[in-house]
Amino acid sequence: MLELPRADLHVSVSDPVATSMNFLNEVAGRYPGAISLAAGRPYDGFYSAGDVGRYQQSYVDHLRSRGLGEEQVRGLLLQYGRTNGQLGELIARMLEVDEGITVPADAVMVTSGCQEAMVITLRALCPGPDDVVLTVEPCYVGLTGAARILGVEAVPVPEAAGGVDPETVAEVARRVRAAGKRPRALYVVPNFSNPSGVSLPLATRHRLLEVAAEQDLLLLEDDPYGLFGLDDEPRPTLKSLDTEGRVIYLGSFAKSCFPGARVGFLVADQTVVDEEGRRTLLADEMSAVKSMLTVNTSPISQAVIGGVLVESDCSLRTANRDKIEFYRNNLRTLLSALETHFPQPDRDARGIRWNVPSGGFFAVVDVPFQADEKLLELSAEQFGVLWTPMSFFYSDGGHRAIRLSCSYLEAEQIAEGVRRLARLVTENA
Repeated sequence: MLELPRADLHVSVSDPVATSMNFLNEVAGRYPGAISLAAGRPYDGFYSAGDVGRYQQSYVDHLRSRGLGEEQVRGLLLQYGRTNGQLGELIARMLEVDEGITVPADAVMVTSGCQEAMVITLRALCPGPDDVVLTVEPCYVGLTGAARILGVEAVPVPEAAGGVDPETVAEVARRVRAAGKRPRALYVVPNFSNPSGVSLPLATRHRLLEVAAEQDLLLLEDDPYGLFGLDDEPRPTLKSLDTEGRVIYLGSFAKSCFPGARVGFLVADQTVVDEEGRRTLLADEMSAVKSMLTVNTSPISQAVIGGVLVESDCSLRTANRDKIEFYRNNLRTLLSALETHFPQPDRDARGIRWNVPSGGFFAVVDVPFQADEKLLELSAEQFGVLWTPMSFFYSDGGHRAIRLSCSYLEAEQIAEGVRRLARLVTENA
């Protein structure tokens, strides 16, 4: 049989970040009794197989209520469909109701998960070898992985304790230009970021938009956790504050509806002008990229999400009331357990500290030792607890920090997982 040299394959095949994440999944599979404070997936208890048919039926009823006949309904659900999807009107309404974002339905592209939205956006915005994307670091591996696959350079912008500093963004953009390259966009998660859990203050959001205009940058705003704050304090999206068309909004229904549906979306309402002066929406231009990736997002999956939107009158905040309370309680449980098992003044003396996110699924713990794959395997085998090394989210850094997730477990499991983690830390500190 033919043998292929691994060196002849694309660099993304052996990407150390992807390899590390695969290792995390393998460790979880080898130690099924370990409590996973690593998995950032939603809690299974919110999902039932029967919900799929129910929501699809709600969407079919919605189509019929708009006067569509049975042949049209069948075609919308079971045939190839419009490249940019059929949920544009419902998603645009959802954004207006929940986030105060007003965009035309044609500016919405429905994607096969938010991951595809990232790939499409990077491919469209970075046509040449000198085009780069700036990323707030630590950065979600999906974005850096997408850039790696496409051959787009990702330049890190270090995150401070209170989030990314807009002046640092400007400094990095100037440095990139001085090196003869073109910074096209900054990827940022302003609400309860993965992995750091940090949220940007309102003043920082406004200044970030100003810097984007000054530096001629687009902002790629990813907002998968915005619903899940510890309180009901308004946290306006960058897109809702944007008056110059600087923000491309990336959305996902994985956390708020069904991860298995694999439905995400992007909002690109910027105007594109060609050589002859013709104007189109950026979302329409991007459809050419999507058509070569997935042709169109599964209409059957779109129907499931469409049913959720129809039943909730296009408000994910309404649809997620129970989830919001559950995840709030889980994050409070995680932070409380850390206080219990790492009390003062001992933790300061040992160099242990953590941030206190105002929402989301994650917290970061600094530890006084190397938190790497070798220690993770030991943690799973001997202490029965999993976590994620923060080094996975850096180009070079995060070696003495771990990410803890509180989304996938019930409160009692979270508390027990932190107790096991404390034993690991005690033996290694």
